[in-house]
Amino acid sequence: MRPLRLDLAGFTVFREETTVDFTDADFFALVGPTGSGKSTILDAICFALYGTVPRWGGTRGISNALAPSANEARVRLVFDAAGSRYVASRVVRRDGRGNVKTGNAGLQRMPPGFDVGKLDTGMSPDDLGEVLAGTPAEMTAAVEQAVGLPYDQFTSCVVLPQGQFADFLHARPAARQEILVNLLDLGVYDRVQKAASARASAAEARLTAVDQLLDGLADTDDDTLAATGQRVTGMRRLAGEVEAAVPGLVDAERATAGAADALAALDAEIAHLDAVAAPADLGTVAGAVATARAAADEAAAAVAAAEEREEKLRGELAAAGDEAALSLLLTAHTDRDRLAAEAATLTAGLAGAQTEHDTAAAALEAARATARRATADLEAARLAYQEAQTADRAAALRTHLTAGGPCPVCEQPVPAVPPVPAASAVAAAEAAGHAARKAADRAEKVVAERDRTARDLERTLDRARARHERLTADLADLDGRLADSPGPDAVRRELDAVAALRATLEEAGTAVRAARETGRRATAAVVAAQDRIRSAWRAFDQVRDGLARLGPPAADRDDLTAAWDGLCSWAAGEVDRRRADRVAAAGAVDAAYAARDGAAAGIVALFTAAGADAPPVGRTGTDPARDLTRAAAVAVERAEADLRRLTERREQAAELRGQRSGHERDGRVAKALAGHLRANNFERWLLAEALDQLVDGASGILRELSSGQYDLVHDKGEFYVVDHHDAGLRRAVRTLSGGETFQASLALALALSERLAGMSATAASLESIVLDEGFGTLDAATLDTVAATLENLAARGDRMVGVVTHVPALAERVPVRFEVRKDARTARVERTGL
Repeated sequence: MRPLRLDLAGFTVFREETTVDFTDADFFALVGPTGSGKSTILDAICFALYGTVPRWGGTRGISNALAPSANEARVRLVFDAAGSRYVASRVVRRDGRGNVKTGNAGLQRMPPGFDVGKLDTGMSPDDLGEVLAGTPAEMTAAVEQAVGLPYDQFTSCVVLPQGQFADFLHARPAARQEILVNLLDLGVYDRVQKAASARASAAEARLTAVDQLLDGLADTDDDTLAATGQRVTGMRRLAGEVEAAVPGLVDAERATAGAADALAALDAEIAHLDAVAAPADLGTVAGAVATARAAADEAAAAVAAAEEREEKLRGELAAAGDEAALSLLLTAHTDRDRLAAEAATLTAGLAGAQTEHDTAAAALEAARATARRATADLEAARLAYQEAQTADRAAALRTHLTAGGPCPVCEQPVPAVPPVPAASAVAAAEAAGHAARKAADRAEKVVAERDRTARDLERTLDRARARHERLTADLADLDGRLADSPGPDAVRRELDAVAALRATLEEAGTAVRAARETGRRATAAVVAAQDRIRSAWRAFDQVRDGLARLGPPAADRDDLTAAWDGLCSWAAGEVDRRRADRVAAAGAVDAAYAARDGAAAGIVALFTAAGADAPPVGRTGTDPARDLTRAAAVAVERAEADLRRLTERREQAAELRGQRSGHERDGRVAKALAGHLRANNFERWLLAEALDQLVDGASGILRELSSGQYDLVHDKGEFYVVDHHDAGLRRAVRTLSGGETFQASLALALALSERLAGMSATAASLESIVLDEGFGTLDAATLDTVAATLENLAARGDRMVGVVTHVPALAERVPVRFEVRKDARTARVERTGL
């Protein structure tokens, strides 16, 4: 894995958008003061890929990703791995309740040759290539597939953060072995062993299936084939014999059919003649026409009498008075009586209304007089109140007068001061004024009410007078129109007479309609009787025509009964004659069937002799010749089909035996390969060889870093150092000091990057290594050796080398430096050097 570009925003100390471009930085250093954010860049690389950072303590620490007071952090990493380019991105957000969660996460494979500089042009996620993961849950497997290492091994071999630099050195043998298995893809041998076991099982299953199929094909031997061929020959011979015998059976069938047809024809004629019989209602039909005609004549006479009576009543009604005029005259008499009664009532009402109006007018005048007196009393009370006020003010001035002194009003000398009244008259005058005001208001209200009453009565009186005038005029008009009238009683008598004539006329009309209806029914009865007689003749003709081929006698067309009697007598004689002939015809049919059955039995015997099933041969509903011929052909087809199936089954058995040999051979090979790989000897040998090479390379680097003091060795997976300054003493690596541990860990890290990278055949090739620890613990000579070692590793050009340091002596020897500085708001990265 080789990082190319890292974009940050809101991530820990990088509050603002920041980009670190590693595109051509084969050997670089992250430099800056302690706490400026150098290690945070490595944290961002780990977080973009795996969603966590070693020093956060797992995924629960993702709240550390947010910059202070920020609600969102975004990280995007572009990297190359195993010849492909990828972009990994994660977004962390804080919700309204303060919880921090990963909002978005994704991994995409970029198109070949994608220029990372295009990311500054605002490209959408759809432009970045194939989506390999789109959720946090999908990221883990996708990143491990792309990078080739899980998180723990990535932080032990590629990005070595603070506090975990010596993890590979101090790792348990099993954990170290797992790292090497991933780096060298030794798991392929386990997968090959499993695949071989699966193939062996599949071959065994196929072999079992083939054996089962072969067990079902056990009846395909040569004897069965010969017997099947002989049966085909026998069935073909049977078909020829049946074909030769069928013409005789066909002739017997024709003779049988002829005799049966003759007997059936004779039976049909007997049944036809025996069915001839006169209708049961023949006598009734013959006399119905005369009866219907007599009833029709009687109905016509009744119609004429009813019509004559109706015409006579119509003339009498026309001679009577005009019913409409009489009704109008009677209505006029009724209206005149009603209007006279209403006029009398209205006259009496007018007198009462006039009296009531006069009373109301007098009451109104009295109220008006009372109102005038109340108004005068109110005016007097007002004047009294004013006088009381004046007297009260004058009395108030007296307290300031002295006899002989000047008057303050007229300035004349006051001869004597009048006595001051004991009480004021204003209050009494004011009370009298209020009482007068109330009396005046009551009087005005009474005047208004009585005035409204008087006006209402006057309007009522005016309407009654107008109505009385109209009634008087209407009465005069009616009196003029009724001057020549005989009186209402006479008019009513005339109207009753006219009504009686009209009712009688209605009854006569009803009688005419009833008579006409009776006539129509009588005429219909005549037609129906005639139709029945015609239908009876048609029925006779139909029966006689059905017997025409048998020569029936001629019929008397004037007498239906005689015609039927003659036909029935003739039919009875013909039935007797044909029943005598039927005895001989039935004997001929039995003889024909016996001959046919004999011919059919001979052919059935051929089937029996050939060992084949013959169809049943009956007297009715079958065609023996056809059935026997078809049965012979079917027997041939079945025998030939059995032969074909046997041949096909023999061919199938031969093919299955060939397949069985192949499956047996494949199973043996797969089982042998699985057995060889199951012992893991080959994988253990490869791991031992890889560990030997790793320790050999690390030992040489450690010897150089320690000025020849230490060599690195391993024994049963554990690491040891050989101290040449202490007589070659062998010590466990956990006994090394801090500086010595750094040297040994650096030697292993460089050896992993240099030696095992060439052996790895998977995506886990170590294309970069970034170191973040321990350079400050080295003395000047060792630091120079470390710097030279890193320079040589980077100079090879096949991997990226990065260091995180604040040691100037080391930083100055690195060609590309990323200076990290932090102010009160955010951290910033600036590239210096080449």
